[in-house]
This record gives sequence, C-alpha cells and structure tokens, in this order.
Amino acid sequence: MSKPLSSTQVAFFREQGYLLLKGMVPADLRERMLAVTRDHLQRAVAPLEYEAEVGYEGAPASLEAEGGRTARRLRAAWQRDPVYREWAGSRALVAILHQLFDEPVCITLAHHNCVMTKHPAFGTATGWHRDIRYWSFPRNELISVWLALGAETPENGALKFIPGSHKLKLQPEQMDELDFLRPDVAANQALFAQGIALSLEPGDVVLFHSGLFHAAGRNDSDQVKCSAVFAYHGASNPPLAGTRSAASEDLPLED
Repeated sequence: MSKPLSSTQVAFFREQGYLLLKGMVPADLRERMLAVTRDHLQRAVAPLEYEAEVGYEGAPASLEAEGGRTARRLRAAWQRDPVYREWAGSRALVAILHQLFDEPVCITLAHHNCVMTKHPAFGTATGWHRDIRYWSFPRNELISVWLALGAETPENGALKFIPGSHKLKLQPEQMDELDFLRPDVAANQALFAQGIALSLEPGDVVLFHSGLFHAAGRNDSDQVKCSAVFAYHGASNPPLAGTRSAASEDLPLED
C-alpha cells in the first residue's frame, strides 16, 4: 500500500486530531455528487432525517410546523447512488486511511454514511460533541471523512474543531445527558476558546478522529450547504456485536 501522506501530515493528524486535504476531489466527481444531492433533496428521496426529528435548539417543533420538512441529512448515501460509493470507496481515499490506521480499511454504514445538509433559516447549530459518544467499537480509533460539496465558511455553518481534544481526559460533569460539552461549566469555556473554524473550498476534505470535539454553527447565508460524510475504521477494530454500530453493514474496502 502506498503512503500518500507525508510524515508531517501524519504527525499533525496524530497530534491535532484532524487533517485538511485541499482540493482532493476532482470537480467532475464533486459536481456529480452535488447534482444527485440536489435532486434527492428536491424529491425528498428516503431515507431522510429532518431538523424537527433531531430537536436541537431552534429546530421546528414538528414535521407539520413551519420549516418542519427541512432536511438535516440524506441518509444511506453509500446505498443511495453509485456516485457516493465512487468517492467513499475510492483508491486514493482508502490509501490515505490505510496509512493512518496502519492496516486494511473498513467503512461502517451504521454511522454517518450521509450527505449533511444545512439549510438557511431552519438549519440548526450543533454543539460541541465527539462522534464516539454513540459509536460502539473496541477502540476509539475511527476516522470521519468530511467532503465539502460547496464552499463552507463560518457564515454558512462550517465545521469547528478543538485541536488536540481527542486526547483530553474529561470529568463527567463537563458533559450533558447527550454527551455534549456543557456551556455552563467553566472548564469548558476555556476549551471553547480554543475552537477553530475551517473554511473549505468545494472539493476540500477534512479527516478527523472519532474522539475530536467538533461543532457547527447555523447557516446564515441564502444557500443550502451540502457535505458528504463517511466513517471508517481499521480491520482489527470491528463494531461490537449487538450494538447500533453493528446494526448495518460493515464493509472491507481492500482485497
């Protein structure tokens, strides 16, 4: 297996918990994914998740309320259309992940496996959290891969990270009942101050550790923001049997 990342990039990911790969996805592939995304949003092709179903602060109260049919994500992207598989299982991406895991790569279809959509007006902010909070694997060593299908800026709700936070040892009182960092805790305020927002160009990719704290703001622009997101793990770290993480297919991506 080739080693497409430099030793500096690998060290940065290990230390900071994320890695930005500028312009990784060719414009043709990105445009084809975006075209399918827009079509499926327009036709409300199931399965979808709506803002009203998530119930974050500021979300419509129900599916029948104003903005209640605002999509938060197109689920099951891998199964939804071949164009998403073309990206999520691509040789170039798998080679990068193999280098970071130092073993063959698997994709979990139980988590992420979606196109995140953040709409103006009814698209809600997401508080500081870690993906591993609801994933069940022997080791907290998964990688989420986020592809910007369009420009992402603080104005339209870009990702925010607390660099190095995948290494933190937290006290139980720092987290709420949903495992979000509590904003009323002084120690967390110091963490929030370390947060950075990443501005992404179309085709940029961010890899981030499953234990890294991240968040995203509201979309205050007038355009829908779309991002394809998949999650991966090494072959020696399969989902725990009987858990939500094992409820969907888990696919090896290398022969």
